[in-house]
Amino acid sequence: MKVDIPVDKYPTFNFVGRILGPRGNSLKRVEATTDCRVLIRGRGSIKDPAREDMMRGKPGYEHLNEPLHILVEAELPVEIIDTRLIQARDILEDLLKPVDESQDFFKKQQLRELAMLNGTLREEGMQRSGSASPFHNSLGMKRAKTRG
Repeated sequence: MKVDIPVDKYPTFNFVGRILGPRGNSLKRVEATTDCRVLIRGRGSIKDPAREDMMRGKPGYEHLNEPLHILVEAELPVEIIDTRLIQARDILEDLLKPVDESQDFFKKQQLRELAMLNGTLREEGMQRSGSASPFHNSLGMKRAKTRG
């Protein structure tokens, strides 16, 4: 199943980042929930534009001549495959609706997840130490001394 990404309508919106999420986790969750394989294809699907230009026209990269889109694939029993593909499409279409950043709950979740993965999450209302010194971490513990 092919799902178009409306980059022509919203050229500044980061659809690929929204679909992938932190370290690809949002895309992986869609795959795990639906048992479908989700692939981002077309112009703009490769992060590095120089590499994309280099790969264009090579076998297996024909999709780079097409507009940006999502390809949803599944190898499932015939009685459930349509339901799962539709479920994946519905989830992805929801992600493809541009939302004002101040109202974007999904992006806030993604940023929170990224901070957790990076170990930089600060909970709301957490007490900050009065010291802004780089020699104290958030637990108030001093760094190990190094010999100079």
